[in-house]
Amino acid sequence: MPIALCCMSHSPLLNLPGPPQDLLDDIASGLDAARSFVADFDPQLVVTFSPDHYNGFFYRLMPPFCIGTAACGVGDYGTHEGPLDVAADVAEACAQACWEAGVDVAVSSSMDVDHGTVQPLQELFGDASAHPVVPIFINSVATPLGPLARTRALGAAVGTYLSTLDLRVLVLGSGGLSHDPPVPTLATAPAAALERIVHGAAMTPEQRLARQAAVCQAAEDFARGQSPLRPLNPDWDRSLLDIFDDGRLADLDGWSNTFIAAEGGNSAHEIRTWLAAFAALAAAGLYRTGNHFYRAAPELIAGFAIRTAVPSAS
Repeated sequence: MPIALCCMSHSPLLNLPGPPQDLLDDIASGLDAARSFVADFDPQLVVTFSPDHYNGFFYRLMPPFCIGTAACGVGDYGTHEGPLDVAADVAEACAQACWEAGVDVAVSSSMDVDHGTVQPLQELFGDASAHPVVPIFINSVATPLGPLARTRALGAAVGTYLSTLDLRVLVLGSGGLSHDPPVPTLATAPAAALERIVHGAAMTPEQRLARQAAVCQAAEDFARGQSPLRPLNPDWDRSLLDIFDDGRLADLDGWSNTFIAAEGGNSAHEIRTWLAAFAALAAAGLYRTGNHFYRAAPELIAGFAIRTAVPSAS
């Protein structure tokens, strides 16, 4: 089974007015290289590891991991709205393989996914439904969070299962790196936001537009250095990328959730998606990385990175 990897940061601000053109052009160059890599590989299946931002998963029931046998984009921040082409039989078999490997995953036959899942698919393929997918949710926002070792175990179990398929599989990790955007928490959210993040109260079109405007304003303030949000940490980002480049995934087992939040910000927990994707690739043996794109992008409130990788023998 041929396997390849592409991991990238995502940001709703890529789809909104505000970021300077030189930043967008720089990121576009990195994305163009990733598109070429993916086009050359020509995947028959895409397995996505991605977070959610209280659009599909809520505190009323928050699994650490969930595999979707059907999924629909919610259309936030101008991303794809509507069904994805989910390979249901493969998703079900993948969940079974995870359970047999000792990794507990939930299963959803009606998964709602947001820009964290959809944006990379659109950036790489133009159409989020261009290829069959298996969407795998990893909780990276709603505390309490499990240890990174469990995420690595998830990725390894998925990768071991993928090795049984006679398909070209692209594993896709979406998230990170250091960033601390204004995401509501149980401790700080006002009543309306609590109703949303706990019970999943639907947002009206007006509320979505208001949230979009607030995100744009937060990014503008952050880029000007007039924000209480935690600064980006390029040194931490690069140390993490070095770990992925070197294949030292077990080193991350010692990174506590407190350490991740202190160094990278509360949303830096999205590095779990990268870890799972790299662990899935590593199940096939040693690998080598390419497309070493990184830019600290305060206008996106994110350390923005892209990596591709293939098994060393490829």
